[in-house]
Amino acid sequence: MDSVATLDENFRALLAEFTAGDPMRQGVLWTNLSRREISRRLADMGTPASRHVVRKLLKKHGLGTRKARKKKSMGAHPDRNAQFENIARLKAAYLARGEPVLSIDTKKKELIGNFAREGQTHTQAQVQTLDHDFPSAGQGKLIPHGLYDLARNEGHMHLNTSTESSEFCCDSIAHWWERHGSKHYPDAKRLLLLCDGGGSNASNRHVFKEALQHLAEQLGLEVRVAHYPPYCSKHNPIEHRLFAHVTRACQGVTFHTVEIARQFMAKAKTTTGLKVTAEVLGGVYVKGKKVAADFLANMRIVFDAHLPRWNYRAVPANG
Repeated sequence: MDSVATLDENFRALLAEFTAGDPMRQGVLWTNLSRREISRRLADMGTPASRHVVRKLLKKHGLGTRKARKKKSMGAHPDRNAQFENIARLKAAYLARGEPVLSIDTKKKELIGNFAREGQTHTQAQVQTLDHDFPSAGQGKLIPHGLYDLARNEGHMHLNTSTESSEFCCDSIAHWWERHGSKHYPDAKRLLLLCDGGGSNASNRHVFKEALQHLAEQLGLEVRVAHYPPYCSKHNPIEHRLFAHVTRACQGVTFHTVEIARQFMAKAKTTTGLKVTAEVLGGVYVKGKKVAADFLANMRIVFDAHLPRWNYRAVPANG
């Protein structure tokens, strides 16, 4: 019994020297020593312990193997809750009337070529990839724009290799409407888009609003946009209802070509019935495009009285 007590005492003494903690939360601790290293140091202190015993000691003292997770918001906007309530109201109203609600975003860009990717996959032989992720050694960068249809539990991935832009974002929506939306929502006069406030659909950029206006004209629909508040993009439904499953379907797969990426993205599915399509959009898009000189004078963007910077509608000429 004395030897057990001595072992526990030495273990706690060892942790005191090699343990870090969270200054904001009492009792949240971690150690940077491996089980093998702890076992060796305990032996040096006169209390040998196998790695199996060390694992039990770690568990006893509440220390487990964990990976840091990006869960902490960087800030809270004063209008955060008001916008969440507004989005909930808009979603309910559109869905109740059988009108389309799309959650949109651009997924993480991927290098095309013989580059390693996170995750594991079953293979008959070892997969060997380049030891450095230099873009110049590949065939470009894949830009996957996604749309998630809330009512139908359907995801659509549109792939391009030029650049992320507002035009690409709106072309992606137009492609969805022509292939799927017009068939599933033949009587729709309106479309609701849920998105974050940055990237190709930035809430503070005129170039997105100009592309949105062209989209409304092209589709003959009123296109309403509701942006999630700053630091709240993880609440956008597409993040966990589509992108998480696309990531899982592609884990460990080397994207040698765009076609390989397309094939694996299209295989994403869930037990709750998620269906995914993936297509390549071959348009060429450019960075730094400016709005037309007369856009602001002729703009048909109608801003809501309530939180107008995050809520507005693009109205077609005959709308």
